[in-house]
Amino acid sequence: MRNLLVTGGAGFIGANYVLYWLENNPQDKVVVLDALTYAGNRASLASVEDNPNYVFARGDICDTALVESLLKEHKIDTLVHFAAESHVDRSITGPDAFIETNIIGTYSLLKATKKIWIDEPKAKGEAPLKHRFHHVSTDEVYGELGPNDPAFTEETAYAPNSPYSASKAASDHLVRAYHHTYGLNVTTSNCSNNYGPYHFPEKLIPLIITNILFDKPLPVYGDGQQIRDWLYVEDHARGIELVLNKGKVGETYNIGGHNEWANIDIVKVVCKLMNEYFNGTALDVSSLAPCTLNLSSEALQAKYPQAISAINGKAESLITFVEDRAGHDWRYAIDATKTNKELGYKPVESFETGIRKTVEWYLGNEDWWKELL
Repeated sequence: MRNLLVTGGAGFIGANYVLYWLENNPQDKVVVLDALTYAGNRASLASVEDNPNYVFARGDICDTALVESLLKEHKIDTLVHFAAESHVDRSITGPDAFIETNIIGTYSLLKATKKIWIDEPKAKGEAPLKHRFHHVSTDEVYGELGPNDPAFTEETAYAPNSPYSASKAASDHLVRAYHHTYGLNVTTSNCSNNYGPYHFPEKLIPLIITNILFDKPLPVYGDGQQIRDWLYVEDHARGIELVLNKGKVGETYNIGGHNEWANIDIVKVVCKLMNEYFNGTALDVSSLAPCTLNLSSEALQAKYPQAISAINGKAESLITFVEDRAGHDWRYAIDATKTNKELGYKPVESFETGIRKTVEWYLGNEDWWKELL
């Protein structure tokens, strides 16, 4: 039995992790700490609100005293740290929040856990409490890849190129330092781009889905040839579970989807799926995965009458190329060989099934995302 504190547990990846963990580890207690900023949505956790092993605490990870009190009150032995500012565009226009949350916030958590798990027992002449601090990071800390470069491994030198990735790199280094200097039991995972349910609508895939529903332009940076490795969010949760159960203290593990796509191709796949759902024709995407949506094309047209282009089978006509992002990295790719060999990790969800699940979730959960637009 574990007592987990999950920071950022009302955000996209954090909420999916909490839902996954409570379903697959029902004996464990999960305490969520979230400041409920723009990207945090408590509604994502509505299905577990009545679970006696779930507790929600609203607060800031920079509030060290609050973190200390939660660690003590709930006898926390495992902290999983998702809380972060993560949108690259926002980091370019307003980097202060990224420095505050991603660096100072992580430092606050490290101070609190070191005090409660190591320093206070030591002051009593006791051994440190059994504990694990798991830090969730990103592939963006490694910089960018050329078209023929090998994928990032855990040994790739850090070369962050945006305020966001620089702040995450700094937090990674702090976590490593607290292990080597103070003996804090830490693990770190670096993941590729996640997608799936509860994704904030400003991110690429949900943005494309929701813009199609309102017949709005689909903005694509530059020529759209930037390449990312896409990971279904539940596979990420599964990977972290393996790190906590089998990972070596002090080690870093890459969690990837083995699934590289150019941004423009992602947009076109989503367009084709939306055409299929609204137009009632399979087109050339029927091989992606079976349709499980309980809404006919007629019902979707009635529910989303503004989706004119998709209704006419022409969602791609909404694609609009816009000026490229400043310092836009061209390619990211994760090599998860170490995580596979040491922990037995591999993605369960294929992109073909995952992207259909994601589109269907947004079509069926308007109440969740519409309030966020």
